[in-house]
Amino acid sequence: MEIKPTVEDVTGFRATELEVEERSATFKKELGLTDLVLTQILFIVGLPWVGVAAKQGPSHVVLWLLAILLFYLPTAGVVIYLNKQMPLEGGIYQWAKLGLNEAIGFLVAWNLWLFAILNTSEIGIQLTQYLEYLGSDKAKSLAENPWFVVGTNVVVIGSLMLVTVIGLSVGKWVHKAGGILMIVIFATLILLPLLHLAKGTITEYHPLTLEMPAMTLLTFNLLGKMGFGAMGGFEYVAIHAGEAKDAVRNIGRSVIVAAPIIALMFILGTSSVLALIPADQIDLIAPIPQILNVGFGPFGAVANIISAVIIAMASIRIAQASVMFAGNTRLPMVAGWDDLLPAWFTKLHEKYRTPVNSIIFVGIATLFMGIVGLIGVGKQEAFQLLWNASGVFYALTYLAMFAVPIVGLRLAGLKTPVWLKLAAASGFLMTLLYVVLSIVPIVKVESQLSFALKIGGLIGATNLVGLVIYLLRRKRATES
Repeated sequence: MEIKPTVEDVTGFRATELEVEERSATFKKELGLTDLVLTQILFIVGLPWVGVAAKQGPSHVVLWLLAILLFYLPTAGVVIYLNKQMPLEGGIYQWAKLGLNEAIGFLVAWNLWLFAILNTSEIGIQLTQYLEYLGSDKAKSLAENPWFVVGTNVVVIGSLMLVTVIGLSVGKWVHKAGGILMIVIFATLILLPLLHLAKGTITEYHPLTLEMPAMTLLTFNLLGKMGFGAMGGFEYVAIHAGEAKDAVRNIGRSVIVAAPIIALMFILGTSSVLALIPADQIDLIAPIPQILNVGFGPFGAVANIISAVIIAMASIRIAQASVMFAGNTRLPMVAGWDDLLPAWFTKLHEKYRTPVNSIIFVGIATLFMGIVGLIGVGKQEAFQLLWNASGVFYALTYLAMFAVPIVGLRLAGLKTPVWLKLAAASGFLMTLLYVVLSIVPIVKVESQLSFALKIGGLIGATNLVGLVIYLLRRKRATES
């Protein structure tokens, strides 16, 4: 079914902007530039990505540089431009709705919502995986106990709901602490090979080797993941544009400040993993605890800090989940503003002015998906299934975002610069590469066909449900 923009979509562009700005005026402006920069670093630098990139060996540097050129820089340019034109609570949902049309905007919010739920639902698997690096048999036994994983999900998601209800006045400190911890952990990770060189446990270390990768399906799979998968996320803080101080200026500046820091963390962090761990032995769920465990092992008393570092890593993952969860609770709220979901989702807490009903709903849905993801598969396969599926949901929102500068802004009477169209086209193609190859798992699974059918079926069925919900709500709104 082709969905075409209506006259109201075009002529109501500025009117809708003003309406969203008025609704956003009730929120407290909690987020300044420092909050946004540290949140960008925390959210974008995913913990498993240095392990994924290290699977390609020394050619990872070339792949990171290609990912930066073809996806990272184009994304930064597109996000800064769209946020400048539409600095609205709801971020990418508003960009797709106003730049394309309401139906696409709803499906963008729907896919982004599902992405965040699936990604957050992995937290129990990831946190319990860290226990395996504490060294005790009891910790390892707990890590393999599915009931303990479920219990961890319940406690963590319940805590996220509480913090999100209180709002960004507390949440921003969780996010800033996570961003600082992320920088400290990566600094430690980057220094480890140098310490081993000094001790003599390794004889050479070349962090910036420019080796050309082999042209294989795995290489293209990894390039897509290292581009969109690892470096996506600049647009996410724009969901809170209505809660940011001087959103146009500060969200754009946060992207410019955070971008080079994040690029160096990825490249040098991956080099550290390869310097100390063979590529075929890398733990894709928790590569950083693995390398810290291996890296500090030869240093005697220094090894005592491993437990503290792993606890810090768990704290970072919780802080990342808090960023994602908080943003995800705003999407049903802004859809409710447009009568695309029941007004129940728009209710704000009397004291904290946060969307309390939306928070409760998202929390329950996240916990449900975390439990379902563990049914009938191994832990590594469950992680890969949830990770790939959540990535495809997210990628579909990026395809829409990149389409806005290419075909959409003319609907609002705005002329798109040529450089922006080229950047958007590059980002679109890199994202499409990620989508096409995401059905190929990079860990051993019981059946690749079954794995692909699970992901494809989940993506297709959930988007059909989203479209039906949109059409029913729009019909009801029209009739009333």
